[in-house]
This record gives sequence, C-alpha cells and structure tokens, in this order.
Amino acid sequence: MIHAFEYRGTFLVLDVESGAVHEVDKPSFDVISALERGNALYALPYSRSLIDEITEEISELKADGLFDTPAPEPVSSDGAASPIKSMCLNVAHDCNLRCAYCFAETGEFHGGRMLMPFSTAKAALDMLIKKSGGRHHLEVDLFGGEPLMSWDVVKKTVAYGRELEKKFDKHINFTITTNGVALDDEKIDFINKEMHNVVISIDGRREVHDALRVTPNGRGSYDTIVPKAQKLVRERGEGEHYIRGTYTADNLDFTEDVRALADLGFEQISVEPVVLKPDEPHAINDSNVDCAIAEYDRLADLMIERKKEGRPFNFFHFHIDLDNAPCLAKRALGCGAGVEYVAVAPNGNVYPCHQFVGDDRFLLGNVLDADGAGNMKLNDDIRRSFGSCNIFTKEKCSKCWAKYYCSGGCAANAFKLNGSISEPCEVSCKLLKKRTEIAIGMATVKD
Repeated sequence: MIHAFEYRGTFLVLDVESGAVHEVDKPSFDVISALERGNALYALPYSRSLIDEITEEISELKADGLFDTPAPEPVSSDGAASPIKSMCLNVAHDCNLRCAYCFAETGEFHGGRMLMPFSTAKAALDMLIKKSGGRHHLEVDLFGGEPLMSWDVVKKTVAYGRELEKKFDKHINFTITTNGVALDDEKIDFINKEMHNVVISIDGRREVHDALRVTPNGRGSYDTIVPKAQKLVRERGEGEHYIRGTYTADNLDFTEDVRALADLGFEQISVEPVVLKPDEPHAINDSNVDCAIAEYDRLADLMIERKKEGRPFNFFHFHIDLDNAPCLAKRALGCGAGVEYVAVAPNGNVYPCHQFVGDDRFLLGNVLDADGAGNMKLNDDIRRSFGSCNIFTKEKCSKCWAKYYCSGGCAANAFKLNGSISEPCEVSCKLLKKRTEIAIGMATVKD
C-alpha cells in the first residue's frame, strides 16, 4: 500500500507497510497518485514514454522490496491473557467546572458525584501489581472529574505506589490530568516532584476558554487557571507536561488558540477536536470538518514561522519519529484499552478505559472483589472483544494508509458515535489523516 501527498510544495510518497517516505518529482508523483487511486495513467499530461519509464522504475523498486511493501502477518492479542500495565484512576467523580462538551457529564460519569476512598485506590494499585505480570514499567493516570478535589487521596496513592515499587521491583510513572483551578504552591511542588507527566486543560484564547469551560455559577475560569499553570510549567523545567485544549465548531480558527497558548509561554501544546454526536451543539461534523482540515495547514505555517523566529513550540499531533516508531504490535493494537489498560471508578468498578466508565455494558469487574490472595476476576469476554479489535480486523482500517499512525482510532469514540468499537468515526479519521500528512512532512522536509 502506498500514499502520495504534497507537503508545502514537496511531493512525498509513503510506503505504508515499511514506513519509508520517498521524495519524488511531479511526474512521478502524478503517476503514483494515479496508481494509488486506480485512475488512468495515460490520461496524465505526460508522454507515454515518460509514464512507461516511471512505471518501470516503480516495478524495479517493488521487485527489490523497496516500494509498496507487502503487509505483514496480522498481529493478534488474547485480551484476557494480557498483562495490565496502565491504569486510569478516577479519584474524583466530581468537578469544579461545568465544561459544555465534557464527555464525563461534568464529572459525574453517568452516576452521582463522589470521591474515591483511599482504600479503593489502594485496592486498584494492588490489582495493577497483581495483573502486571513481568512488566516492570507501569503507568497510573490520576484522573477525574477533577483529581485535585481528592488531593489527600492523590498523595496517599502516590506514597502507596512508591511502597509497591520497592516491594515488587516495579516502576510506576504517575500522571495527573487537571483543569488547574485548585492548583496552589503545595500542589505544584508535589506534582513537579512526583508526577512523570502532567496535563493541564486550557482551550486557548480567553474568550474561547471562558465560553465553554465555566464554573458551576457560569463564570469563566481562564484568569484563575492560567497564572497557576504558568507557575507549574515554569517551575517544572524540562519535566514532561502538556497544555491540552479542545477545539469545537465555535473555534475552527484554532490556530489562534495555539498561538495564544504559545504567547503565554507554553511550549508543549495539544489542541484536540471535540468528539460529539453530529447533531450536538459545538460538534465537528460533515458540515465543518473541511474547515478544521484546512486550519491544520495554517497551524503548520505558524509552527514553522515561530521556529524561524527562535520561538519554537511543540504541537503534539505534528510530532512523529519516522526512525524509531513503536513496534508492529503496538501500532496494530493501539492504546490497549480493555487489554493492557483499564480505568477504575471511585466505587472500584473497572472499565476498559476512562471514556467507558459508568457504562455497565463494559463493566470488567470491581477491585474490591479480590480474594484473600489479592486475585480478582475480570470479564474475559469483554477483554477479548477489545483484544480482537485492531487495524487488521477492522475492514476500514485494514485498507487505510494511516492505520499505523492511529492504530484504528479510539474505541470509545467509535462506540459513542457509531455504536460499535470496531466502526471508526469518519470525521475523526479525516482529521487524523491530515495531521499525519503534516507530521510526516515536517519530519521529512527541512524548512
């Protein structure tokens, strides 16, 4: 499989299965594009002899295994047998904001507002250790709702995790995802000391952020959050972090939000498209997705401009390592939801990921049901269904040139929008493909 595309006047061809990227001239690009799309070659505005010369060169490269590489044998996973290495710990099903687009129903997750007792967090970490098998490196994301509303449990959970590391020869990378409202000096110090990564939610420009990320009394939160986030990032130094925004149909000029975040001094930025049903307010849908696609070109221009000015920033979706990509199994199976990755609610219920929390059709078990030896049973059928859901088993994904860059997309979003974890969202696919072309272009072409 091949994919031909243009990046800022350079003609590139991706060999999908090998990951190799070829830079070609315009006639070769047009011939390869026609081959990719099944169009008539001799309708192109070139002589027959030139077209024949190009196709002959392509055939020679294919014969040498250097172009249009055959697909590998499919990778599969017995989801029920896989060790678990990552956990989302929902320490708070409550939030001090009421964001209009929140997938978690402003923190309630389809249930009542509640905070996780430490005993449940402790049982969840015990389960992670028990089910991690031979995995040494583990990951725990302290999540919500808003995890800072359960600050005492956050601290105790990290301390208990450090005990488990020593006892079982494991290493746990803790991450916290926060809206930043409740940050203070004590929390900033703790986060910067103990968290491998921190994600802070800011949508960009003040007017954009304050329109949808509001407090329970309807007031904007920008002025409360930004100075605290700036302090945390400034004191964090080189520590991993992201400022994570969401763009909606209301700000399809989201390049200006990225610009605003960069102007605030943030250099690690991720602005994601909202995922809502097409008829919901603020949704990215068929009527506006082309505007969003075009905006990524403007964003690429901004990144290149800032780099030349000596004011670079990193945009998460435009970063790609063509030389050291993840292994085939990782690229095929993706985030590992329900297989290598699970989420735990405050009442101890376990789900395939944080976006399935509260939907008991996907209930895997409960960490409080462990026996005296710490063993607990997870729903093997559900885990297997997620393990068998990958780029080789999804018909649309198997035929897509971008499959190794999205790993089949988000199962939760697929279920939310299409009623099946195996049916990817077309709008999300279009946006992913555009971002991937730009990322490959940036990694290949030196501006």
